[in-house]
Amino acid sequence: QVQLVESGGGLVQAGGSLRLSCAASGRTASSYAMGWFRQPPGKEREFVARITWTSGRTDYADSVKGRFTISRDNAKNTVYLQMNNLRPEDTAVYYCATTGFGLGYDDPGKYDYWGQGTQVTVSS
Repeated sequence: QVQLVESGGGLVQAGGSLRLSCAASGRTASSYAMGWFRQPPGKEREFVARITWTSGRTDYADSVKGRFTISRDNAKNTVYLQMNNLRPEDTAVYYCATTGFGLGYDDPGKYDYWGQGTQVTVSS
């Protein structure tokens, strides 16, 4: 079992910034990568970014490239999502998740454990 706890969400004006954190505990040795997903109101969950624990390779959705940065602290088993230049369309519940797979990183079905989610609201 792996436990994931997100924090850092909130309300921000368009153009502002937020940093989300995701702390992992439990059997984290089986985790290959961590991902961030989001679910806007009335929509399906979508991929945002992912980072591998060992090499630190990152991948991003086109909609967030150049604005969001994913990073990790292996010593703390924590992953971060720095979100800059936020837009109203970034409003969603943000989830972190862990996967043992390298392929299909944008597929929520490839992820084994999920956090409880944190709300991000961007006002115009």
